[in-house]
Amino acid sequence: MASLRIGWIGTGVMGVSMARHCLTKGFTDFSAYNRTSSKLQPLLELGAKQMDSPRAVAENSDVVFTMVGFPSDVRDVILHSEKGVLTGLPKGGIIVDMTTSEPSLALEISEAAKSAGKFALDAPVSGGDVGARNGTLSVFVGGEEDVLERVKPILETFSGTIAHMGPAGCGQHTKAGNQVTICSNMIGMCEGLMYAHAAGLDLENYLQAISKGAAASFSLTALGPRIIKGDLNPGFYVEHFVKDLGIAVQEAQRLKLGLPGLGLAHQLYLSLLACGDGRLGTQSLIRAIERLNSRKIC
Repeated sequence: MASLRIGWIGTGVMGVSMARHCLTKGFTDFSAYNRTSSKLQPLLELGAKQMDSPRAVAENSDVVFTMVGFPSDVRDVILHSEKGVLTGLPKGGIIVDMTTSEPSLALEISEAAKSAGKFALDAPVSGGDVGARNGTLSVFVGGEEDVLERVKPILETFSGTIAHMGPAGCGQHTKAGNQVTICSNMIGMCEGLMYAHAAGLDLENYLQAISKGAAASFSLTALGPRIIKGDLNPGFYVEHFVKDLGIAVQEAQRLKLGLPGLGLAHQLYLSLLACGDGRLGTQSLIRAIERLNSRKIC
């Protein structure tokens, strides 16, 4: 499998770490593209080849991974008739879109790939910047299981869990459910910290105490300490989380579901965007809780 030619498009905070794992664990025939070419530098230092377009990456690859910002970016990078991945990818090639995107778009890409004699998987991830650095991400895969088996050795370089969730679109549905779960958890964590602060508790001691009980969560252990240190730097951007929650709201409406926790979280994160906090990390939800209470904890 290490002889496969790998293409990578999108090198954000998580993407660089994921691509680095591929390069350092045997997949060295590696082409990459990013709109901001300077972001490719860590990969070029490991031997990756820089390409000037998504199509050029695809022309030099058997498997192309995409991890970009928004569904509109996914559509442009993969389906653009002239410069897109699908146009350049050889017959039998595989597209693995790891962007959190719309289930309907994942289905559209899968059908377009099949019509062209190629394959596509939707494979969004969870685990944040910590999981990407440590190679322990959870990957939720939609698409044909035999196609997943062909790319699994690559996915295993940066993940701890790879779950086949069903046909095309099911990976994206799983990620939407994952984000619904996380967003309410984030509200609880930030409200708990606000309560502890108002009650005069030592916040480090508080986090250590509750992280051993039923309140334990990734958000609590990975992001809680950042909050109390005043570290709101992004592992995952607020503006991207708003996009994810917007997709979940849209899908919930289509499924005729009432999910009040999702609605509240979406509104609170939108308030961060309105206040100019879109490029902070998701833990900056604490700012919305601080504003509601006219009280700062960090």
